[in-house]
Amino acid sequence: MLVTSSPQTLVLGGGCFWCTEAVFKDVRGITDVESGYSNGQSERPSYEDVCTGRTGCNEVVKLGYDPTQISTREILEIFFVIHDPTTLNRQGNDAGTQYRSGIYFTMPEQKAVADDLIREMSQDTLFGAPVVTEVLPLANYWPAEDYHQDFFEKKPYQGYCMAVAAPKVAKFRKTFSRLAKS
Repeated sequence: MLVTSSPQTLVLGGGCFWCTEAVFKDVRGITDVESGYSNGQSERPSYEDVCTGRTGCNEVVKLGYDPTQISTREILEIFFVIHDPTTLNRQGNDAGTQYRSGIYFTMPEQKAVADDLIREMSQDTLFGAPVVTEVLPLANYWPAEDYHQDFFEKKPYQGYCMAVAAPKVAKFRKTFSRLAKS
């Protein structure tokens, strides 16, 4: 597979974007992380719209990354460790289509990597249940409101951050210490 040195973009939905963003801000080779909404019918949804479950939008993080420092596969391996890809429209206590597991690619090569990894994990019965992560082209991306950006960084002692985001960051650091920035 051809590795380009040009920056790439990949969008991931793994439950609440605060948690996913918190992990990927700490990953070497990730150059930009932005919380947002994608792959629904609404083109410019608000958080309140998305929370209704009627927009079809998913809470996501848009990742900019340098493929000479981190591969798409490594990003997806992190992604599959920090969330449960076997629960449809749910992550922990967060339920609704806006919390679905999704990989939204911007290049065909990213789709191929995602499909291969999901196939491998399914053959290995890694999770003990089928992987329900959707793999689709990125559509209708819209950035989340400013108060959602860098949420864990700004409010590490907020209840949800302490109970859900912090353990995911710790799991990333333990499992992928070689890929951590600090």
